[in-house]
Amino acid sequence: GKRIDAERPHLQVLPARRTTDFEEVVVTVSRTGGFALRKVFYTVPSRLIGHRLRVRLFDDRLDVFIGGTHLLTLPRGRAHASGKHDQVVNYHHVIHSLRKKPMALLNLVYRDKLFPRLEYRRAFDTLIEQLPDRQACKITVELLALAHDRGCERELAEELARTLDARKLPDLVALRAIFGPDPDQLPTVHVQLASLNSYEALMGSAYAGEAA
Repeated sequence: GKRIDAERPHLQVLPARRTTDFEEVVVTVSRTGGFALRKVFYTVPSRLIGHRLRVRLFDDRLDVFIGGTHLLTLPRGRAHASGKHDQVVNYHHVIHSLRKKPMALLNLVYRDKLFPRLEYRRAFDTLIEQLPDRQACKITVELLALAHDRGCERELAEELARTLDARKLPDLVALRAIFGPDPDQLPTVHVQLASLNSYEALMGSAYAGEAA
């Protein structure tokens, strides 16, 4: 304690930022909408396909940059002890691609990681048991798209749970009506355009002031 007290008056202030505690790696986003790093596949928004990204690899997360601009932060994944690859998937990143080819869901490597909640997985399992594969994949993808577009992931999951517990199949038309905007409740916006005479009067005043 005495030695620490002797050193304390000579200590400088702490730096404003932490020291570099990350590893920086450059990756390229593949056509599948993600990149592989340390045996883990990470999805990113589809608009980044083909771009080279700088990734700061921390112990618990990945900070993703394009140039000097921070784009997003991803949770860090770990490969399995057996050496098997893993995936960190966000359905918001891939839903637009899936809507173009919904049948890709059937054999998607990271399908189990795609569902944000158990109810969506339950819905897919029920649909695939009772409907043709194409129809089951189409409905499942549209459910995910509804959650993405309307920001109702939790509420939609609760509705799916009630539907599945009643031994019924999800009804897309009914769900879109529940979570979509009611046209009768949308406000009517009236835009009052300013008269051009007002601008001409202002310009005339400005010219008169210059002439004076």
